[in-house]
Amino acid sequence: MAETYALWKSMMLNGEHITFWQSFFVKFYQAFIEKDRWSQYLEGVGTTLMVTAMALAIGVVLGVIVAIIRTAHDQRRPGSGSFISRFVLGIANFICKVYVTIIRGTPMMVQMLIMGLVIFKSSRDFTTIGALTLGINSGAYVAEIIRGGLMSLDPGQAEASRSLGLNYIDTMWFVVIPQAFKAILPSLGNEFIILLKDTSLITVIGGKELLHAAQGIYTRTYEQMLPLIGIAVIYLILVMVFSWLQGILERRLRQSDRR
Repeated sequence: MAETYALWKSMMLNGEHITFWQSFFVKFYQAFIEKDRWSQYLEGVGTTLMVTAMALAIGVVLGVIVAIIRTAHDQRRPGSGSFISRFVLGIANFICKVYVTIIRGTPMMVQMLIMGLVIFKSSRDFTTIGALTLGINSGAYVAEIIRGGLMSLDPGQAEASRSLGLNYIDTMWFVVIPQAFKAILPSLGNEFIILLKDTSLITVIGGKELLHAAQGIYTRTYEQMLPLIGIAVIYLILVMVFSWLQGILERRLRQSDRR
């Protein structure tokens, strides 16, 4: 195979006539096989999945915290609780609203550039910076998804739990959140898919993920089509695998509801 590639490539460079499939083979070989370039794509996939997992963890933690604070504020009865608790909850709710408004109101790439080139301009760990930025961005959207699920539940269930002696944390953890999770799972799945694809944005600050691998290859081969199509196919496969796993989880949750 290597000998065939070398022969057909020399024919291309010399301007000799070759068929479409010979040209395609040469471009495919130099994009994926020559100098073990396929390993660069695998490294990019590993970094992409790692960044996605880190950002997902950050986004879920931030989203849950923000959603609980905003839900507690919106569902609080007027005049209930002490003045200090109402004041602290009001300040926390205001901060959460500002966070959600700013993150959802500014482009993801602008946030990435601000984090990489302004806030953390002295750091060279671009992958971690990218994961942190994606997590902060995702947290705002996850917060609204979770808040919508929490607000959609009948408040009488929470009141019944409180009357049985459960505090607010236990009520949310054991009663409200499990029911809301089933309702918001499709939306959370969509957010994860968006997050997975948005990992390509960390390339703008120097992060070495899947798109960075393709860029490094086509700057040496001067052939952009196959590396870019290759990573597009990889992203598509990753999204399809996750969608399949999400479908399995949704079916199991529906089965548990019937029992």
